[in-house]
Amino acid sequence: MEERYKIFTLFLTSIRRNIHKIQTHEMAKYNLKSHHLSCLHYLYKAKSLTAKQLCDICKEDKANISRALDYLETNGYLICRSSAKKRYNSPFELTEKGRAVGRSLSEKIEKMTAKAEEGLSDEHKAILYESLAKISSNLQNMCSLYQTEGSPE
Repeated sequence: MEERYKIFTLFLTSIRRNIHKIQTHEMAKYNLKSHHLSCLHYLYKAKSLTAKQLCDICKEDKANISRALDYLETNGYLICRSSAKKRYNSPFELTEKGRAVGRSLSEKIEKMTAKAEEGLSDEHKAILYESLAKISSNLQNMCSLYQTEGSPE
């Protein structure tokens, strides 16, 4: 059991670090940070999203998404047509500059995902993603128990 824990945590950490390195490298081409990637990518795919929707999709907290959106808006990558003081539920859209970056990122994401899945059959990919979803759900349930009961036992 200890060996599975070690393998599980080491591989997840390694995967996350490698993804972060790739994101950092790719975003440097646009003078942006890795945490801007998800906002640009998902806005490109959806055409319009609120900060709340981005938080849900990216699994990021409100403050991080808010900072990323502020930076991207200030630097001409997106706009929010709402004049509301609190814009958490206001839709954001990419500008032409943002769409160009979003398009480029989406193409690279597709290529990188295909490269990362190289050597896996469609059946193995389906099992992998189904397993990851189940593990994520189980861990989220355990975290919820910590918040309500202090311990999942």
